Parts: sequence; C-alpha cells; structure tokens
Amino acid sequence: MSTYSFQDVVATLVGPTGIVNLGYGAAVADEGISIDTAGDKNTMLIGADGEGMHSLHADKSGTITVRLLKTSPTNATLHAMYDAQTLTSVLHGQNLITVTNPQSGDITTARSCAFKKKPSLNYKKDGDIVEWSFDSIKIDTILGTYA
Repeated sequence: MSTYSFQDVVATLVGPTGIVNLGYGAAVADEGISIDTAGDKNTMLIGADGEGMHSLHADKSGTITVRLLKTSPTNATLHAMYDAQTLTSVLHGQNLITVTNPQSGDITTARSCAFKKKPSLNYKKDGDIVEWSFDSIKIDTILGTYA
C-alpha cells in the first residue's frame, strides 16, 4: 500500500469520565497526533579500559499530543474531563488512548494516561490550535505495512 490518509486514523480516549474521539472527525488540526517516548531505552557505559556495557531499560513511558482546531467541540469535552479527573487522585491517570490505522495495520495503545496540563488558549487574528498532552506510563506500538 502506498497511500496514507488521516481519514483512516482512529483515535479514542477512554477514561473514568467518558469516551471521546480524537481521530478523524474530531476537527484535528493539520499538525495531528504525535506519540513520543519519554526516556531512552538504553544507557551505554564505557569503562576506564575502553570496554563497554549496555543497560536495557524497561521504560515504556511517553507522551501523546493531540492538536485540535480552536472550534472543535472535542475541546469542551476534554476540558470537562480534565476538570473532573484533576479533582481527585481516584480519577487521575486512569485513561486509555488508542491510535490505529486499519489500512496500514498500525496500532498504538497508551495505558495509565493522565492529562499533562490544561492547554494554552490563544486569541488572535486567525483561529489557532488547542494542544492536549497526555503522559502515559506504558505505550506499546505495533507498526503495520508502512514500517
């Protein structure tokens, strides 16, 4: 397959305060969705004699960032979820985010996600994007045919 379209991207946040579409149809900005790892998977240590060792880290943490148009109704839903989930630690960090592309076979699952912060709001001549970031304790990705 040699064609990509954001129309194929399915992204969902499921948490204790609701379910929300974050993919196609949610008024996602051109900058889209980013999935970034937080830490290095390896540390290399070189001894005084020049010999070395690698240390493999079990860290699967990372950040998922979703960029929505200012006019997206999803912003109001996420604001309400943020407000509810940051009132008490019982609801905080309990979200699951999935981002899939059935056409390519890509599947990303982010577990134990928490809202990183409330997004910045900008009011200017042209409408802007609203950037939502989520910290995740474990992100697993399976890449399909585009990899």
